[in-house]
Amino acid sequence: MSEKQRRAPDPAGRPLTVADVLALPVLAGGDPRVVTGLDAVDRPVRWVHITELTDPASFLKGGELVLTTGMPLPDDPAGVRRYVDELAAVGAAALVIELVRRYHRPPGALVHACRARGLPLVTLAKDVNFLEVTQVVHTLLLGNQADAMRRTQRVHEAFTALTLRGAGPEEVLRTAAETSGRTVVLENLVHRALVCETSGRTTHAALAGWEQRSRTTPPVDRVGVRGPEGWLVAPVEYRGEDWGRVVMLPGPPGSAPAPAFGPEDQTVLERAAMALTIARLTHPTPWERTAHRNALRDLVEQRHRSPADAHARITALGLPTEDCRFVAVVVDVPAAQDTARTESLLSEEVSATGTRALVGLLAPGRLGVLLALRPSQPWRPVVERLSRTALDPAPGTAVSVGSPAADLAGVPRSFREAARVAEATGPGQALPPDRSFHERSDIGLRRLLYALRDDPRVQAYAERQLGRLLDHDARHGTDLLATLRGYLDAAGNKTLAARAGGLSRETVYQRLRAIERLLGRDLESGEQRTELHVALQALDALRNH
Repeated sequence: MSEKQRRAPDPAGRPLTVADVLALPVLAGGDPRVVTGLDAVDRPVRWVHITELTDPASFLKGGELVLTTGMPLPDDPAGVRRYVDELAAVGAAALVIELVRRYHRPPGALVHACRARGLPLVTLAKDVNFLEVTQVVHTLLLGNQADAMRRTQRVHEAFTALTLRGAGPEEVLRTAAETSGRTVVLENLVHRALVCETSGRTTHAALAGWEQRSRTTPPVDRVGVRGPEGWLVAPVEYRGEDWGRVVMLPGPPGSAPAPAFGPEDQTVLERAAMALTIARLTHPTPWERTAHRNALRDLVEQRHRSPADAHARITALGLPTEDCRFVAVVVDVPAAQDTARTESLLSEEVSATGTRALVGLLAPGRLGVLLALRPSQPWRPVVERLSRTALDPAPGTAVSVGSPAADLAGVPRSFREAARVAEATGPGQALPPDRSFHERSDIGLRRLLYALRDDPRVQAYAERQLGRLLDHDARHGTDLLATLRGYLDAAGNKTLAARAGGLSRETVYQRLRAIERLLGRDLESGEQRTELHVALQALDALRNH
């Protein structure tokens, strides 16, 4: 057998099909032509069987490529039909007849019978060595079986390793997608797509209209192909009850037809479902919460490949993205141990009130809430309820809110604004009398400088304006800074400054002259008083820090 005869089309890890066998040089030399069943040449070939019997089906088990010279074929149409019926009933992959000895064109009765039973009929116009065909194909089949066993073993080892190291659902699905080369999705019982690992398609293509598509795909009790799109589905359990399912998608709509799901795909999905079931038992954090966290971080950090992907991802989690406006809320919890409890309480609050929102951990000690509200719905009462929920169990918690965003594209801006409000909110910052959260309108000069306290330019400004006065107080034990503060707080009124400081007017006059001399400033100048007042506010922000 030559090297050329040995070579076969690469079946990319799938079973060898009728089309693959016909493309082999050892058969292609016979000028094969598919007369019937062209749409069935993707049938897998389990074996090759040479026969010159009138009843070959009794020696078959299904999946065989039957080779014949046509010599034993019955002469009468009824006998031909019976011959084909028996081959079709046993599940033969195809019938290949050589048109060299008895026939030079396929008998009409044979063509009609094969077409009626959907059995591929292939004719060979030239002489072919059938024994060599069996040798080549059987060598390939046995090699494929060995390869399949090795691949299956690698699949088992990969998922066993994931389970042993306590991998979460994201890593399990990533491994399933990389191993199979297909998109894999994890959903819960209410058809929320919690994790999606794409392969060969965008997130939008995978998740667009997810809930409706998923609801047309019937539930399963074991791995199998279901639904109008032909999803490969496997159940995921939790404590003996159905929790959700893991789905492997075929090729993207409109693309070249993807290979049919094979045994290896089923093995990958079965092992993924098993690993997920174990992971669900060992990971205390609900996966819905993890999905919310990941979705929020992806939005805030703008990690989606496209706006369409972002819309599909958020919608698949159950949050509307059309005909609504979004409000970003940042919740800073002072004690790290209280963060998980606060997250749970906020999740329970939005669930109990029917508020459409994502709740999740953005960073240690910081939670994020994304509200999706009707355009006409006031957002302040909703944020107030959430703030009360967060503040009651953890005093000292600070809730900051960004301005509403008209669409999903504006969500990162709303979160950035909420974060800036939080940065400008010092520890123990008093709340406005009418609400329990902070917003942009609360940021005055003092809070602005507090937010900028780590900026070297602010630090340099405060030192340049007040450094010599601070040095003098430190060396001489004086308190000229307090006199300057009282004077500026009194808007330059020396009498009010003296009364507020419990000093005589003469003492205040003397101290102010000393301050002007040290700083080289004219305290009668409104502009210079403003500069010094800003420097004092910056100094307070730096010292609070």
